[in-house]
Amino acid sequence: MEQRIEQAAHFGKVAVLMGGNSSEREISLKSGDAVLQSLLRSGVDAHAVDPAKDDLLQIRKSGFDRAFIILHGRGGEDGVIQGALETIGLPYTGTGVMGSALGMDKLRSKQLWQGAGLSTPAYKVLDGDSDFMQVAREIGLPMIVKPATEGSSIGMSKVMEAEALSSAWQKAAENGADVLAEHWVDGAEYTVAILQGAALPLIRVETAREFYDFEAKYQSDDTAYISPCGLSDTQEKALQQLALKAFYAVGCRGWGRVDLMCDQQGDAWLIEVNTVPGMTGHSLVPMAAKAAGIEFDQLVWRILETSVVAEGDLDGE
Repeated sequence: MEQRIEQAAHFGKVAVLMGGNSSEREISLKSGDAVLQSLLRSGVDAHAVDPAKDDLLQIRKSGFDRAFIILHGRGGEDGVIQGALETIGLPYTGTGVMGSALGMDKLRSKQLWQGAGLSTPAYKVLDGDSDFMQVAREIGLPMIVKPATEGSSIGMSKVMEAEALSSAWQKAAENGADVLAEHWVDGAEYTVAILQGAALPLIRVETAREFYDFEAKYQSDDTAYISPCGLSDTQEKALQQLALKAFYAVGCRGWGRVDLMCDQQGDAWLIEVNTVPGMTGHSLVPMAAKAAGIEFDQLVWRILETSVVAEGDLDGE
């Protein structure tokens, strides 16, 4: 649902929620500062609020009218902060409680997509009692091992041989309860940014590293972000529609990003959904927006507009 706001005063006093206590805190602080400075440039009465330091119960007492959530990872993307804001009746940007919780959980997202008939790579849930040799036979090598509830590729490993599965599981298990072993898709990686119901131009991601890991995302200058993505218009539109289906199947709204792979046969495979993507200099949503002719300040404004839709939900409109 699109909601256009013309005057900054309509938003009132805005809390930009950034930082938090997750493993992605530093990235959130960078994203949050970029968002805060953009809102200030646009004349919005915006203020930084760090849930790791500031008491959320004081938000209403401080006169905030809405929140721009730019918290990455646990506590920010998993429905926790969304539930807290709904409890105090404060509108916020992006996806609600249920969609945030499901989107943060890669296992549940995959199960939902499978139930909806959407393609996602074959997987197994790992634990300390798993028969790793059998998992390798069922999934096939290589594979990617990942914690189900972390972002920014934290705790992920590419596994080339069955003997390495145990150590990969241990690494992932340090970051979350559920650990997935997922079939490795050999092909091109694409990301689809979604803004107010529209899929933006695709970006193809290429890295010289084994996969698009934390360093490739936030530290390396060698990662290539290719737009136009090189697909035909028909192929790109098909992937945009797939991304929208995947986004809404999980219960997301407002804005976000869907990551997918296309194998050597051209088949698309959904990897994950991000409900609070990064907004740093290396981030993909601002790149996709720019490819669509949307500059950064306009993008931030339009994301803030999604809180007005949430406000209607809270008011029962």
